[in-house]
Amino acid sequence: MIRAHAALAATRPLEPWSYEPAPLGHDDVEIAISHCGVCHSDLHLIDDDWNRSSYPLVPGHEIVGLVTAAGAGSALSVGQRVGVGWQRSACLACDECLGGDENLCAKQQAVCVGHPGGFAERIRTDGRFVFPLPESLESATAAPLLCGGATVFAPLLRLGVDATWSVGVVGVGGLGHLALRFARAFGCEVTAFSSRPDKRAEAQRLGAHHVSSSSDVRELRKHARRFDLLLSTAPAKLDWVAFLETLRPNGVLCLVGAPQGLMSFPPSQLLGGQRSICGSDIGSRAAIRAMLDFAARHGIAADVERLPMAEANRAVERVRRNEARYRMVLEN
Repeated sequence: MIRAHAALAATRPLEPWSYEPAPLGHDDVEIAISHCGVCHSDLHLIDDDWNRSSYPLVPGHEIVGLVTAAGAGSALSVGQRVGVGWQRSACLACDECLGGDENLCAKQQAVCVGHPGGFAERIRTDGRFVFPLPESLESATAAPLLCGGATVFAPLLRLGVDATWSVGVVGVGGLGHLALRFARAFGCEVTAFSSRPDKRAEAQRLGAHHVSSSSDVRELRKHARRFDLLLSTAPAKLDWVAFLETLRPNGVLCLVGAPQGLMSFPPSQLLGGQRSICGSDIGSRAAIRAMLDFAARHGIAADVERLPMAEANRAVERVRRNEARYRMVLEN
């Protein structure tokens, strides 16, 4: 039996719950979980905001631990320290998978959707979506990299960001604080946008050269035609017309957080400067491996608050109230 913490119904607090794991498959591994991050996606699943949750539901998809058992086909070894992110499997046969975009597979499955996740003592999952961790990455601060870090790193990699780029990061939170660190390590000129004046000094500590308001249109206009890339991590409804004006010709607004409501802007803002808007969905296995190596090389880690696994509800509530600085991590 595996002991875990589960929501027994939508919006309910987590309760102790045990389950019998499925037999270990050919490519599977069993992991003794040492750390698991708490992501906003976990809250959406607990509350069934996406109408895809089934209960009992064990959240958690930013997992670090040690391999305790491995199927006959697994390339991982017992005792190896590994990480697991949002994705647990894909068909590995479609055009997207064969092209290295397993995260876009129509048949991909998530770690904690229809399967028990990482708010537990152990987990069994497909070892082909499990990643050995570089030795220099500390387990607790590496756990949020498996989802949050991959989410902000993947578009930087895919869009070809380099040290000549000027990058704006919208939102200084769980995703945004990692985006600032990665963009700074790429050598970019980095500007943080936040609606909270009290985060200005914090954003500079995290890597921003400049800090600006995300809600003051007059301040946004001072950045006209400045950015090659705007990476939006914020779920808030913002003045996207003003933000698009901060892009240089051929600039890109990339969404990694889902803004509230509909985005509205005149098409001329895209046509006139050949600007574009795109989204980015977690990261492929290759992108996650590259992200972990990059983080180890540049000393990038998440700012975390740690709580025992037994206090999972307290951690969830801190995330729900946007009180975490900047990621909650549960420890066994």
